[in-house]
Amino acid sequence: MSDTTQLLRFITAGSVDDGKSTLIGRLLHDSKSIFEDQYSAISKTSEKRGRAAVDLSLLTDGLQAEREQGITIDVAYRYFATPKRKFIIGDTPGHEQYTRNMVTAASTANLAIILIDARRGVLTQTRRHTFLASLVGVPHIVVAVNKMDMVDYSQARFDEIVAEYTAFAAQLNLHDVTFIPLSALNGDMVVERGDSLNWYTGPALLELLEQVEIDHDVNTDDFRFPVQWVCRPQTEEYHDFRGFMGRIEAGEVSVGDEITVLPSGHSTTVKEIVTYDGKLQTAFAPQSVTLTLSDEIDISRGDLFVKASAHPPKVEKEFEATLCWLSETPLEKHRKYLVKHTTRTAKCLFSRLDYRVDVNTLEHHAVEKLNMNDIARVALKTQLPLVFDSYTTDRATGSFIVIDEATNNTVAAGMIV
Repeated sequence: MSDTTQLLRFITAGSVDDGKSTLIGRLLHDSKSIFEDQYSAISKTSEKRGRAAVDLSLLTDGLQAEREQGITIDVAYRYFATPKRKFIIGDTPGHEQYTRNMVTAASTANLAIILIDARRGVLTQTRRHTFLASLVGVPHIVVAVNKMDMVDYSQARFDEIVAEYTAFAAQLNLHDVTFIPLSALNGDMVVERGDSLNWYTGPALLELLEQVEIDHDVNTDDFRFPVQWVCRPQTEEYHDFRGFMGRIEAGEVSVGDEITVLPSGHSTTVKEIVTYDGKLQTAFAPQSVTLTLSDEIDISRGDLFVKASAHPPKVEKEFEATLCWLSETPLEKHRKYLVKHTTRTAKCLFSRLDYRVDVNTLEHHAVEKLNMNDIARVALKTQLPLVFDSYTTDRATGSFIVIDEATNNTVAAGMIV
């Protein structure tokens, strides 16, 4: 497999017992992505539990506590590949108290698989997980109507669920939603099509995952390059070298391009683009590169290189954001925290707590403090100016985390509006 094979990150989400872990286990098993010793281990565990067949959900439920309870309580990651694409799967919790786990996993996902039990249809948790996926900007949604074997593979039942979910999704302005009927237990429409869903003419799940177009999930129009490190090698050969290392978060850059350094506003041109295996003429997101510039400018970690575009970033000390509170310790409104945005860290205060979102009903409620798993609209003031876009324009420059100065714990994740 080529090193340039495209990587797709996706998560599974749904209500408890909708079959998320079983679906991933079936995907791994039927795509020949597990080893014999792994299969042998889960076979023995299944026997101990008195199961007639091998419980494929055990492939992802790696924590002992999860196995004992038969549920997923943390995000379990798995990696596999086919000749067409590499995959990272996040199996997220179904319980409401683990909202923060799903938000964390979904923030880097290209695609979310929302599972629905064909017998129970669209539930409150289905709506909640869909809202969270839309909140963090997951570009592609796959609604997997699972356990079709329990409703005799009824097309009428599938159509009912599609109609109900579509009506709800319209409220969230979701654009790319695909519906697939399947049976994770029997393997129908997961990797192989099976013989029981002949009325469904769309792709099987793995076929869709291999084909979904993700090239445009990254902002290709607006160049954004946060400086991570100023490289000054102390060697005879490179004693005059001064490069700026980082990852291109959006757009592209070529040798000779004019760039602006923010927040200072100084302009210069790109002299060289250096990588670990040579020099490039042009580099694209999400490549990690070192840029050298034509002029000597005072640049440090946290500065952002941009090019002229129709959507220039903002340079401000105040902004509004949607915040997910991750910590067991509630937010203290008048306390100082640290905000880490791209590669810049600054002290901050919460100037307003506008409202909390009920993730089950989408209603807004007035709030004086935030507890773990709360999602709210807030306003922040920072000590230093930040260079940012809205989260819908660019996920990298439109997101941030909040850090507790005293403990150095990450206590919140935010999306700039």
